[in-house]
Amino acid sequence: MKKTFREKFVARCGAKVKKHKWLKFPMAIYMTVVLLAYHTGRNLVDNGKRYSCAVLLLLFLVVGSSFAMPESLDRQGEEAALLAGGAQLAAEQEVNEAEVAVIDIETDDMETYDDVALLSDVELDTYTLEEILESNSDYRNLVETVENETAAAGMPESDYSDYVFDASDWRLILINKQHSIPEDYTFPLGTITGSMQCDERILEELLAMMQAAKDDGVDLVVCSPYRDYNRQTYLFEKKITRYMNAGMSYMDAYKTASMSTTSPNASEHRIGLAIDFYSSSYLRLDTGFADTAAGQWLAAHSYEYGFILRYPEGKEYITGIGYEPWHFRYVGVEAATVITEKGITLEEFWEDL
Repeated sequence: MKKTFREKFVARCGAKVKKHKWLKFPMAIYMTVVLLAYHTGRNLVDNGKRYSCAVLLLLFLVVGSSFAMPESLDRQGEEAALLAGGAQLAAEQEVNEAEVAVIDIETDDMETYDDVALLSDVELDTYTLEEILESNSDYRNLVETVENETAAAGMPESDYSDYVFDASDWRLILINKQHSIPEDYTFPLGTITGSMQCDERILEELLAMMQAAKDDGVDLVVCSPYRDYNRQTYLFEKKITRYMNAGMSYMDAYKTASMSTTSPNASEHRIGLAIDFYSSSYLRLDTGFADTAAGQWLAAHSYEYGFILRYPEGKEYITGIGYEPWHFRYVGVEAATVITEKGITLEEFWEDL
């Protein structure tokens, strides 16, 4: 039988040691090195296909992970993309952490807030419903204006079954994790009061809704309308950091954070169409707001002024966002009526456009 390389090598080394006893220790080291290299090489040759597949799989995972990373926070060109008919948006401002704290008071498993902490820790200019209405001199005529426009449409307020919706209507733009803000999207930025802003085109209905709430004895407070890129980025990264500090990996923290705080390019607040509400008697942005007089009034009447509850309970698998009874989105009276009466989300509404 033909001898293997190992057998021949061991025999030659053994013969050398017999002739020269002093070579016993050096030869042992030499044999170990040579045989280790030999067997390693043989293993690579015999299992070449397996190792090649393993390398390719590892390369695939590395490349796949790079595509799965969150969107870059590079803002180059952001300001140019958000101009509105020659009217420039409000300049980006340095983020005030105290102010952002009010925007980020959603309750989750990691951290809770109470009214005392909110009032004592946050130094923020807040505006009551009365202050917002009084800062707009013509607000007293807004409710009547909206009602007249509805009547002029030639149909009952609640009957839009034959209304033809246009997918290009700015009021219906779909912004979520799958549909980022278009790079060429523009809108005019208007002032609600003080530093609070929103898309100028929704001001009339927003103020009319607040006037109606006041007339019904309901206290509404706008706490988070338009947010610029810097603020939305800060909020999102702050939420990720909170989860990472609790022991999550970056990707797990990113996924969990995105269930309550959207990334900058997937935020409706950045296009000025989303409004967060609370009341002076309930300073929390959590699911408990749904049980307050303000939350119940908004759920029942917001559609009359073109707003919808954007992230309803039980629709998380569609919206990708947890239940937020404080977050309302302007879509226009027609679409808001249809969406509310059917009990659907904006995503589901878009399926029929």
